[in-house]
Amino acid sequence: MLRLCYVVVVSLPFIIYYIGKARFIERHGGFFSETRRYKIAQRCIRIMMRNGRIRTRSYGQELLPEEGGYVMYSNHQGKYDTLGIMHSHPTPCTIVMDYTRSMLPIVNPFIDLVKGKRLDKSDMKSQMKTILEIVEEVKAGRRYINFPEGGYDHNKNTVQRFMPGSFKCATKAKAPIVPVAIIDSYKPFGINSLRKVKTQVHFLAPIFFEEYQEMTTPQLAELVRERIVETIQKYEYLQVK
Repeated sequence: MLRLCYVVVVSLPFIIYYIGKARFIERHGGFFSETRRYKIAQRCIRIMMRNGRIRTRSYGQELLPEEGGYVMYSNHQGKYDTLGIMHSHPTPCTIVMDYTRSMLPIVNPFIDLVKGKRLDKSDMKSQMKTILEIVEEVKAGRRYINFPEGGYDHNKNTVQRFMPGSFKCATKAKAPIVPVAIIDSYKPFGINSLRKVKTQVHFLAPIFFEEYQEMTTPQLAELVRERIVETIQKYEYLQVK
């Protein structure tokens, strides 16, 4: 939390500018392509990383499908997770986020900037509507980040149980599933220190519809979780330069 407060204070002039620009883009969205929006978002993330003394090393971009939409399923450790993945992902992608958290002052314009989806967990009808919208967008070629643990609770590099229902976005779209393993992503905003921190993002080999079409969602959830756990165990103590 100390680093987050520090980044906000140090970056305050830029944050004011960024919120104003995000609102302008929202009002004049037709003039800004998804690629341009994404580049603006990545620039925001880079400034935050520089001011926060955060270094993220990424691996496996060459494994990402070159065409079409897909859903990335990642373990969840803290507030930095989405930023680390977006910083590392070479092409436009967006996020599915809990409605309440998405409405926080700095988060809200960022979600609008990347055209993310807000999931209202208190309203089943609204939740299903959002999932179906995501399915159609993935079919049309969009890439989404999803955290199937449903949250985080000081779990650090320990991966909690994955919720099978979160995989419906991919299975209904018959889209590739890209497991993503993040390591030490809890450190930037989860420890009270301003020392330099290093995190890792690993994009794993995609699981295509033909490979999982006969599986149940609980089986699929466990398969993705196992691959992420294996990667974390293999690279957790890697010295990131």
